[in-house]
Amino acid sequence: MKFVRDNKELETLNLELNNPEQLKSYKEPFDNYKTGFLPRILGGLLVGSGNFIYGSKPSYLKFRAVEVIARVPYHSWSSVAYTLLTMFYSDEKRALRLSDVTKYARIAQDNETMHVVVVSHLTRLEEKIGFIRHSLIPMIFAFFYFWASYFLYLFSPRSSLELNYLFEQHAFDQYSLFLEFRGEELKKKPVDSEFLRWYGRNPRNQYEFFLSVRNDEIIHRNQSIKEISAGKTV
Repeated sequence: MKFVRDNKELETLNLELNNPEQLKSYKEPFDNYKTGFLPRILGGLLVGSGNFIYGSKPSYLKFRAVEVIARVPYHSWSSVAYTLLTMFYSDEKRALRLSDVTKYARIAQDNETMHVVVVSHLTRLEEKIGFIRHSLIPMIFAFFYFWASYFLYLFSPRSSLELNYLFEQHAFDQYSLFLEFRGEELKKKPVDSEFLRWYGRNPRNQYEFFLSVRNDEIIHRNQSIKEISAGKTV
């Protein structure tokens, strides 16, 4: 599947996952995926640190931090691929694999960028944003996560993809809880975002927006493992 901004196939899948049975069928095959030791340790550290700083319960402010960090692996993967393309451009098969990596990474990064821009917009309407806790710390997390993902993907693509699988699983779980406990409230709140309209989505309220973001996260989670299965690594 070629995921692109405003891609009809991706948007169709996202809408299908609003159906609980469709969601269950889509996510179950990868629910019990066993990651390696290193991704499990790094993932536990990343999620645990986030829960310590922002709390274990979902909130607008926590989502803002999560989304600042969530786009980082895709950026780092495309950087690795471009780095390696300067070394292996004469190897056509490898260049094709690397180009597939950059295509997927750009698409996912654009999607996560939409998340962080719109979530930040909504957060400013709902809660007070502190510079150190809610802006500086996420950027520091993102800096270290970028280089961790970069070197992991350079030397062990599987480990980097598995680390992303764990982080996207955490994001999916958090959005699911948010929708469960604050769903009725969110249905009454509008979402007005020029960036969201540019991206091609037009939810009627915040519930529909966060539902679509939740679906994006499970798509990213599954796609990380599908990339391993398809052998689309360096």
